[in-house]
Amino acid sequence: MAGRFVYWMNVSLDLFIDSKPGEHNDLEGPGWVRLSEQLHLEFNARARRLSMMVEGRIVYEMMDPFWPDARTDESLPAYAREFGEIWTDMPKVLVSRTRTTAGHNTRIIGGVGSGVGSGVGDGSGAGGDGLSGGGFSGDGADNAIAQLAELRQRTEGDIGIGGATLATQLLRANLLDELLLFTHPVVLGAGRPLFDTLDQPLAKPLQLDLLEQGNFDRGVTMHRYAIS
Repeated sequence: MAGRFVYWMNVSLDLFIDSKPGEHNDLEGPGWVRLSEQLHLEFNARARRLSMMVEGRIVYEMMDPFWPDARTDESLPAYAREFGEIWTDMPKVLVSRTRTTAGHNTRIIGGVGSGVGSGVGDGSGAGGDGLSGGGFSGDGADNAIAQLAELRQRTEGDIGIGGATLATQLLRANLLDELLLFTHPVVLGAGRPLFDTLDQPLAKPLQLDLLEQGNFDRGVTMHRYAIS
């Protein structure tokens, strides 16, 4: 049975994920995100149930090295150290055209000619985003999406997706299966949207089926949708 690509994100009420670049690279995240111990524990439980994480370069480089270091940082609360263990140990795929190595149980897929299992390592490279804006274009993007389709087909369970560009490309290719949105009661007015602008409009509105919903401290709500 094929796996499911689940795009998991904190969003504002107007569906922005950032008000400015680089907001999510610490424990507390941007000021508009209303994190609590209850919400962190929910993140931990859901992350632990994933079969794998697939992340674009920008998201991956915000997570690493913070979460590997968090595992042994006694100044952090126990739930943060726990998430550090989960993220570090989780099988991960980094989608990047230019990075050639990545540590912490991570493999890289990228441009033309790279394989689903390539690029496992302990160092770090540099370069552009995974699928657009200094990263993939043309055949490179198509090659990466084909590799992700193969990965989805042979992986059971939920596969967490991190990154708006990555999620947009999967949506365009009809490979995105679910949205898991944690909505924080704030209106940002501008910023990075949940999805990038599609190069071609959708043929019809995207229909979603509500699978699950929940409420958390400080007014945060969760909605999980299946993409029809």
